[in-house]
Amino acid sequence: MLDRILEDERLTIEAISGTSAGAMNAVALANGLHRGGREGARQALQDFWKAASEGAWLSLIQRTPWDKLTGNWSLNNSPGYLMLDLLSRLASPYELNPFNINPLKDFLTEHIDFEAVQNNAALKLFIPATNVRTGRVRVFTNEDLSPDVVMASACLPNLFPAVEIDGDSYWDGGYSGNPALHPLIYRCAGRDIVIVQINPICVPEIPRTAQEIQDRINEITFNSSLLAELRAIRFVTRQLVEGHLHPEHYKQMLMHRIDGDVELKGMGASSKMNAEWEFLKMLHAKGRDAASLWLDRNFDDIGVRSSLDLDSILA
Repeated sequence: MLDRILEDERLTIEAISGTSAGAMNAVALANGLHRGGREGARQALQDFWKAASEGAWLSLIQRTPWDKLTGNWSLNNSPGYLMLDLLSRLASPYELNPFNINPLKDFLTEHIDFEAVQNNAALKLFIPATNVRTGRVRVFTNEDLSPDVVMASACLPNLFPAVEIDGDSYWDGGYSGNPALHPLIYRCAGRDIVIVQINPICVPEIPRTAQEIQDRINEITFNSSLLAELRAIRFVTRQLVEGHLHPEHYKQMLMHRIDGDVELKGMGASSKMNAEWEFLKMLHAKGRDAASLWLDRNFDDIGVRSSLDLDSILA
C-alpha cells in the first residue's frame, strides 16, 4: 500500500502511526525518504523486507512441502511453528531465552539509519508501545526512535522479554494503540487519516477449532483500541455537525480505509510469521492492488469528505 501511495505524486504523507510490522515499515520509509525522496523510500521498503526474508531463510518456522504445493500460506501445519506455539504456552520467554538474544536489534541497526529518521522533519512518525506496568500506550516520536523502540512496538510477550526503555518495560503497541490515531489528530495539520486494516473487525462465522478461536481472540484484542478511538472521532464529528462544538477548537477528521479483509481472508494469524520472499511479494502485490482500487474510488473525497462510514463499523 505504501509503495502505491508513494508512487502517486498527487498525495503527500505528513505522518505515519504504525505498530509492530507497521513500525518497521514507518522507519524504513522515513530512512529511504531522507536518502532519496519518494523513489528512495520505495526502494528502502523493498530492500528492508528482502533482507528480512533472507535472514529467515534458515528458520525452523517454514511451511510444509504440502502447504507449498497447495498454495497454503499459513504456518498452522509447520512443525517448527507448532513447537514454538506449544513452548510459548508452557514457559515464558524469560525461561526460554534467559540471555535475551534478539537478532531483530542487530538487523534494525544494520538496515536503518536511526539518526536520519530522528532528524527527518519531512515525515512525522508515531510508534506506539504498551507500558507493561500501567497498560497505557506510549507513543514514541522521531526524536525518540531507536532499535529498542521498534522492538518494543513489536514485542509479543509470549515470545520475547519486555523491552526496557527509560526504566520502563514495554510490550507490543497493538494492545493499546493499533495504531494510535490521536497523534494524527493533535500533532498534524492534515485532516485526512487513511487506516490500513489487516485484522478483520467482523467475521462471517463463529470460530470452532482451537486455532480459529485463538486467531479471533487476537483479532478482537488488537482491534479494541482502534474501535475506541473511532468511536471518539465519530462522537466529535457528530457534535461538530450538530453545532455543539466550536470548529475553531475541534478538528473534524476525514476518515478513509484501505481494507485487506477480503485479500487476507483464510490466511490465519500464523501467516504473520511467514517471512518467505514469495509470500511477501504476494502481499506487496495485493497491497498495491487494494491501494489502487481505493485511489480510483475515493481520491476525490480526500480533503472533502470521509469515504469510511464509521456508523457501519461501530453499529
